Amino acid sequence: MNVFYFFPLVLFAVLLLVSAIKVLREYERGVVFQLGRFWKVKGPGLILLVPVVQQMVRVDLRTIVMDVPSQDLISRDNVSVKVNAVVYFRVVDPQKAIINVEHFYEATSQLAQTTLRSVLGQHDLDEMLAEREKLNNDIRGILDAQTDAWGIKVANVEIKHVDINEVMVRAIARQAEAERVRRAKVIHAEGELQAAEKLVEAARLLGADPRAIQLRYLQTLTEIAGEKSSTIVFPLPIDVLPGLSRDGAGPA
Repeated sequence: MNVFYFFPLVLFAVLLLVSAIKVLREYERGVVFQLGRFWKVKGPGLILLVPVVQQMVRVDLRTIVMDVPSQDLISRDNVSVKVNAVVYFRVVDPQKAIINVEHFYEATSQLAQTTLRSVLGQHDLDEMLAEREKLNNDIRGILDAQTDAWGIKVANVEIKHVDINEVMVRAIARQAEAERVRRAKVIHAEGELQAAEKLVEAARLLGADPRAIQLRYLQTLTEIAGEKSSTIVFPLPIDVLPGLSRDGAGPA
């Protein structure tokens, strides 16, 4: 009879002892409250709590990878886009993460969504596509500053996708094609300019010495003679004849 009387007490004592013993892993910390007031941050390892008097909240210190859902926004140049991102953050102050904000993960997620819309809405579509590194740093800086009071450190922010509708895709394709055509025309014009400069320089050199013009004329005749035509009719300038004579005075 006495055994059955003490059995519930023994069982209650065992349950209290089990509830008083906590084991925290290397990446965990325990925020301990004593009678509702913050006491201290403990861990890792074996933690002993006073039953009923003390309660503990576990906090994971590892880097958390949070996916930011797609956000509909209007860019500065009035283009409707959908943007999603990923945020890497971790808790550096367990006390602040538990006391200063309710559910720090959800709070950080909501803040990341609003910050993503706010920052990207101030930029053009071209900047979203071409300057992602700068935008990532801007968003990370804002998030890191605002979550500092929550004991959270934002390590990195990466914009994953910038989705636009098919109409804008075709418009961007036409814009890229026009840009390629423009560059081709500019390159062609620069080539024509360089060729003209070289021709002017060559004409200046040839005009400096009449014998150079005569040699160029004979070279042209040689090239024509290499063609398959059997009869060649070509003009013979009078001023070439003196250069072809032996003494430079013309034919006898």
